[in-house]
Amino acid sequence: MLINLALAYPELLLAVSALVLLVAGAFNPKATRVIGLFAVLALVGAAAISAFGPHGVAFSGSLKADAAAGYAGVAIYLASAAAIPLGGNWFARKGASAFEFPVLILLAALGMGMMVSAGDLIALYIGIELQSLALYVLAAMYRDDLRASEAGLKYFVLGALSSGMLLYGSSLIYGFAGSTRFEDISAAVHQGAHTGVLFGLIFLMCGLAFKVSAAPFHMWTPDVYEGAPTPVVGFFAGAPKLAAMVLFARVLYECFPGAIAQWRQILIILALASIAVGAFAGLNQNNLKRLWAYSSIANVGYAILGLAAGNAEGVHAMLVFMVLYIVDVTGFFACLTALSRQGKAMETIEDMAGLFKEQPGIALAMTAFSLSALGLPPFSGFFAKYFVFKAAISLGDPILTGAAIAGLVGSVVAAFYYLRLLRSMWFEAPISATDKPPVDAKAIAVGAALFTLPVVLLALHLIDTQASLAAAAFGLK
Repeated sequence: MLINLALAYPELLLAVSALVLLVAGAFNPKATRVIGLFAVLALVGAAAISAFGPHGVAFSGSLKADAAAGYAGVAIYLASAAAIPLGGNWFARKGASAFEFPVLILLAALGMGMMVSAGDLIALYIGIELQSLALYVLAAMYRDDLRASEAGLKYFVLGALSSGMLLYGSSLIYGFAGSTRFEDISAAVHQGAHTGVLFGLIFLMCGLAFKVSAAPFHMWTPDVYEGAPTPVVGFFAGAPKLAAMVLFARVLYECFPGAIAQWRQILIILALASIAVGAFAGLNQNNLKRLWAYSSIANVGYAILGLAAGNAEGVHAMLVFMVLYIVDVTGFFACLTALSRQGKAMETIEDMAGLFKEQPGIALAMTAFSLSALGLPPFSGFFAKYFVFKAAISLGDPILTGAAIAGLVGSVVAAFYYLRLLRSMWFEAPISATDKPPVDAKAIAVGAALFTLPVVLLALHLIDTQASLAAAAFGLK
């Protein structure tokens, strides 16, 4: 029992911290900054435990503390920690401070930690729902804004649909495989993939595709991103997607390694549809949050393309890609959080006119994040896409090779809307003076921007090495 608890220390730390801070906030609702500080410390502590804690299997296989869970846990918890000061100060400037914000971030991070460590279908569902319920509330956190309330409602209703697909798929898999544990399901599939199990897999993949906002299950993403508070969107677009992608990999590689021919076809369709929707639908977007919603859809398509390779190189490519993407999206939304004119948020491409003359540091950071998300060398996003395309092409499968070429074309198309933003920031005349940006948002933006530049190739090497170890945890070659 003690060994089980030791392997679950990150999750236990977050659960206890969330409960304690919730009670503390109920007694002293105005202690928002103190509660936020302790929440950040809890997340940093959970990241440290994930990085250096023991590995093993606990609770009869329901929890797996391995290199993959540790790698994803560090990125998830650090991204969650960055979201707390960004969101806390944003709400404070709006006069809507709430101690519940850091508590909800903790609960969402707890759910994500359970997702990346899941070893059976029950743990999978509990982790997803714990994360999702917290995210629904975060989307509607700014109650003075009708758009936020609408975003939370849309997210909740469509999220319930995806939960239904997850449950239906899980029940089919359990009914035909006779177990909820990933290893037992794998053994049952190896003996002969029953049609009912494959139907269950399809429903499960559809539910997970919703969580990563892969097309055609992306319909919630642009509206929720546009309506939700800006720092919350920055959180949405990063850590939860990494958690869902790692869970995607666990389900496919640990439950259904014997059905790779079947699920690879689905992944290729999801990847191509996501890249196409993200590239072409983003062309006529003016609101930056909607634009980055379509950008995230396209980038999820690239990550899924790496997953479709079906080997360790593909998982490694996906893990590197998602972590580098988290840096880009967190930094970009830190910049958006910092920007305003006369108290009004700057959210459109027109709002960014002449930003380089007003705020050169933030303009440079946003340029770096945009070019990195585009995949332009020498920014980190180039290396992320390089790993994904290399994994898809190296398999020698003509369909995957064609999908990689289509992904490259999608990147070229998407360049248009990134360059529109850069033109507005660098070459157009300012509308009016911008407000002084808060120090915390500038610090996070600058710190994230450094990770997009070649001067941190050492950090990229570290991420690459840890991703290789994490991919090996799936037992792939």
